Amino acid sequence: MSLAAEVLSRWAPIMRAVELQSGSGGVFEVMLDGELVFSKKAARRFPKPGEVAGLFEKKLGPALDWRKSST
Repeated sequence: MSLAAEVLSRWAPIMRAVELQSGSGGVFEVMLDGELVFSKKAARRFPKPGEVAGLFEKKLGPALDWRKSST
């Protein structure tokens, strides 16, 4: 699962926008509300599966159960 899909699958109803930007020089940064939450340069690695979601959860709260069937 891609990082964007992982985040959207958990918090889409409260997210106004998700933006992916291409860069150069191996830059990979994840921001939430203008705040840097993960930097490949600082960590010296890509995020592990679920790592960014864990960082988002600290800021946004637990994942939402928004895909429940209403039947």
